[in-house]
Amino acid sequence: MAEIEATTGGILALALPFVAAALAPILKRIIGAHAAWVLALAPAAAFAILFSFLPEVSSGGVVQFGFDWIPAFDVRFSFRIDGLASTFGLLITGIGTLIILYSGGYLKGHRDQGRFFSFMLMFMGSMLGLVLADDLMTLFVYWELTSITSFLLIGFDHEREKARRGAIQALAITGGGGLALLAGFILIRELAGLNSMTEVLAAGDALRTSPYYLPIFILVLCGAFTKSAQMPFHVWLPNAMEAPTPVSAYLHSATMVKAGVYLLLRMQPALGDTALWTTVLPAFGAVTLVMGALLAVRATDIKITLAYTTVSSLGLLVMLIGVSTEYALIGAVLYLIAHSLFKGGLFMVAGSVDHGAHTREIDRLGGLARHMPITFAAALLCALSMGGITPFVGFLAKEEIYHALEYGDAYHIALMAAAILGNALMFAAAFIVALKPFVGKLPETIDHPHEGGFTIWFGPLVLGVLGLLGALFYETYHALFSGPMASATYGQPVEIDISFVPHLNLAFALSLATIALGIVIYLASNGVRAATSRFLASVGWGPDHGFDQAMRGLLRFSYFVTNRLQSGRLDYYMTITVIAITAALFVPMILGGALPAEPQMPQLRLPEWLVLALILVGIVAVVVAKNRLTAIVSLGIQGFGTALIFMLLGAPDLSFTQFMVETLSVVILALVMTRLKLSPADHRPLREKLPDAALALAGGAGFAVFLLSIVQRPFDPALSDFFEEYSYAIAHGKNIVNVILVDFRGVDTMGEIAVVMTTGLAVLALIRIRVGRRAKAQPDPMETTP
Repeated sequence: MAEIEATTGGILALALPFVAAALAPILKRIIGAHAAWVLALAPAAAFAILFSFLPEVSSGGVVQFGFDWIPAFDVRFSFRIDGLASTFGLLITGIGTLIILYSGGYLKGHRDQGRFFSFMLMFMGSMLGLVLADDLMTLFVYWELTSITSFLLIGFDHEREKARRGAIQALAITGGGGLALLAGFILIRELAGLNSMTEVLAAGDALRTSPYYLPIFILVLCGAFTKSAQMPFHVWLPNAMEAPTPVSAYLHSATMVKAGVYLLLRMQPALGDTALWTTVLPAFGAVTLVMGALLAVRATDIKITLAYTTVSSLGLLVMLIGVSTEYALIGAVLYLIAHSLFKGGLFMVAGSVDHGAHTREIDRLGGLARHMPITFAAALLCALSMGGITPFVGFLAKEEIYHALEYGDAYHIALMAAAILGNALMFAAAFIVALKPFVGKLPETIDHPHEGGFTIWFGPLVLGVLGLLGALFYETYHALFSGPMASATYGQPVEIDISFVPHLNLAFALSLATIALGIVIYLASNGVRAATSRFLASVGWGPDHGFDQAMRGLLRFSYFVTNRLQSGRLDYYMTITVIAITAALFVPMILGGALPAEPQMPQLRLPEWLVLALILVGIVAVVVAKNRLTAIVSLGIQGFGTALIFMLLGAPDLSFTQFMVETLSVVILALVMTRLKLSPADHRPLREKLPDAALALAGGAGFAVFLLSIVQRPFDPALSDFFEEYSYAIAHGKNIVNVILVDFRGVDTMGEIAVVMTTGLAVLALIRIRVGRRAKAQPDPMETTP
């Protein structure tokens, strides 16, 4: 009974966002501004369902459900809820509920708000399916759905070129990584025989010791790095800020960009703890951490600043996953949850500032605290957590990160230096966003700044308060969320006891040093911005410009290939097609040693010899015909000869079908030839005809040899016996051929009838067009004048 309830609840949680997405445009038209409140019930209900699984999940249990999807290929529509999936699912649905409400206020009055809700909820459902999916192919389907729906959301304002470019860039990069991930999953399925995450996690060292570990590792990392914006694939994330702010607050801080991190956390017990894993991930993560934070301080737009801090945070997470120790994974889990809370809140603050002051440029903002006090409070709460100040969940994460890296070898020292520098830069960026727009004097350029409505300030305030409550009630926080998540990631039970009370140790000292360095960077942010700009200018164009170059190169290459392959000449297309078919016939038989033995001359009766002679006469008639129309009519002789052979062999129904098809083919070809502007005959010289003749003979020989190889194989009567046994018992028909056509393959027969009907209509259209043109060419005698 419990299993049935889990299956029903799990499927309902997965379906609710998609159902709401289908209803969103209708609800928006019917109830207008209140649609957000109704639509937010869907993710809220999904959150409640997932929350109901917490008692079992927090005790180390796993909830699984699903059903067979494509049994022939061992593909199941199956899902798995453990500590990792549960916490991700709660973040997706919980923050998603706040985002839907926020979108209702932020996009109030927008003509396409219903469409926006639909896209957002579709993405929410896709992301939820991704983190809960157990079967590898199911996970990939949801993975690509997140790319497609994010493309729709980033390009929501499709009339702006920058929005279109950002959407295409995100789709190209994440979609390309998705194809690599598909290849990796296929290798895991076909070479390791593992079809689901449950099997992968239960296989132990099977993948690590596999001779195919390297290609699997590279392909999985390509999928994760492109999705989670690791350098040099990071460029799509800042450009995705062209999307409306609710998209940035949800997709590009709390959900989609975490998909790659989720995959690495999920696969860590199976792929991690190898030399490659502990080298490649920390290297990419550390570079992304530092460079992303530098670019964040350099930016002047609040959303761009936050976007680059997201890149930096993702680099920090990847670096910690690469270290792979117990404390490093605990630090990654704590930071991931904290980041989702404070970054989602800060992005909503950015939208609130833009909504109330009509600009996001930091240099043009100031003094908003008096006019937007609730937004300022929310910004300050989120910034304190991002800066790692106690008592906020960001402090717990930062302390655990430093504790995980406090070793004396060069490897950990280098990673520690990257973590300190990156965290200090992100500290400065957090307070650049949370303080500079709100303190000081209000610029004269800002006219009537105002606080947004309830739905605009409610979301960021809730996330900021949760960042505080999580640290204050750390025991409950660890028991329900971070502990089960870390245990699922590490592959064995993990106990987390870190609290908001500082301990006088090396980690706390490094934390204080980070804060001090962050304050210095904050005070010198203008100088840091200028120095970073000069450095980037000296480097020249980077990955973003490189993407444009790559796209232009792809277009030029496509143009070149198209001009070569699509020349517009029918003879060229026919030649390529016949060459390909001939190669497909001969090459497998030659390489596989399947060429037939030399056939023996059959004992034929006189009528059969006469039919063969008729076919040969038809072939000669085609070759020696003086005009095309005669050749086409002569071509029908072979089909009629084949129909006679069917009749002589006792298959009159098949013979009759062949007569009809051949007659129809000849009529259609003749009519088409009359419509084309061709010379009546082929006047090419012999040297141009011979290659075509040779190719035609090769193609015919290929089919002949292929058919000989088929008929020389031992006859398997299993299918014939099946139809003989069941034609009357099941279909109540004594004519086996008719039963096969009408019952066993009735849909196929219906398709053939549709083809014949369509062809007949096409012939009728050709005839009527020709008759119509002739009638127009003749003057009407009633209209002629003497």
